[in-house]
Amino acid sequence: MKKVLLAAAIALSAACVAAGTGVAVAASVPPASVTFAVQTAVLRQGSRGAEVKEVQRRLKQWGYYSGSVDGIFGSGTKAAVISFQKKNGLTADGIVGKATYAALGMNASYNALNGSGSGSSSSGGASGYTSSDLYLLAKAIYAEGRGESYTGQVAIGAVIMNRVKSPSFPNTVSGVIYQKGAFTAVTDGQINLEPNQTAYNAARDAMNGWDPTYGSLYYYNPAVATSSWIFDRKTVTVIGKHVFAI
Repeated sequence: MKKVLLAAAIALSAACVAAGTGVAVAASVPPASVTFAVQTAVLRQGSRGAEVKEVQRRLKQWGYYSGSVDGIFGSGTKAAVISFQKKNGLTADGIVGKATYAALGMNASYNALNGSGSGSSSSGGASGYTSSDLYLLAKAIYAEGRGESYTGQVAIGAVIMNRVKSPSFPNTVSGVIYQKGAFTAVTDGQINLEPNQTAYNAARDAMNGWDPTYGSLYYYNPAVATSSWIFDRKTVTVIGKHVFAI
C-alpha cells in the first residue's frame, strides 16, 4: 500500500513540475483559443509546424528565402520575413502576425488573428484582446518586473489593462505601453526582450481580469523613482518592490 501511495505522490509531483511549479501558474491555464492564437497563428523564431512551412514555401517561391521548407522558424526564415516585410512596407520585426499574413495571402491565418475565422480566435478568452496584445503585454511584464513574484508580475499587467480601460489613457494595449515616457522598459529598450512563460501566464491572468492592485493606474519602485509627482499618488497596495497607486 505504501508503495502505491509513494508512486502516486511521485506522479503528482512530476505533473506539477511539468506544468510549472506554484499554484498561481497552475491556475492560469489559458483558454484554448488563446493558446491556439499564440502558438499557431502568430509565428516567430522558434515556431514550428505546417503554418511555418507554408510561410517558407511562399517566401521561397517569391525569392525571399533560400533555405529548406522544413517547418522550423529559424534565423534564415526570420531574415526572409524581415526582407518581405520591408519590401511590403510592414513593420520589419520578423514576426508573422496579422498584417504579414495578409500580405502573404494566407487568409485563414489572417482570419484567425482577426477573429473572423471558424474554430479559432485571436481573443484572450472573453477579454476580446488579440494574441499580439497578449505578446506585447507579456513583453512589458517581463521587461518591467521579471524579478518580481508571480502576483507582482500580474499586478504590472493589471495596471496596463486598467489604463486601457481608463479614459485618461490610450484605449489599446500598444497605445498604453508605448505612450511617451510611460514605462522605463520602453525608454531603455528592455521592451524588446523575449518574454518567458511566466510573463505569458501573468499577461493572460491580467487580461482575464485578475487585478491584485485593486484598480491602480500607476506603480513605482520608491528606491529608484525619480519623478517627484508619483509620490503624491494615493497608495493602494505594495507588492514586492512596487508601490501601486491611483
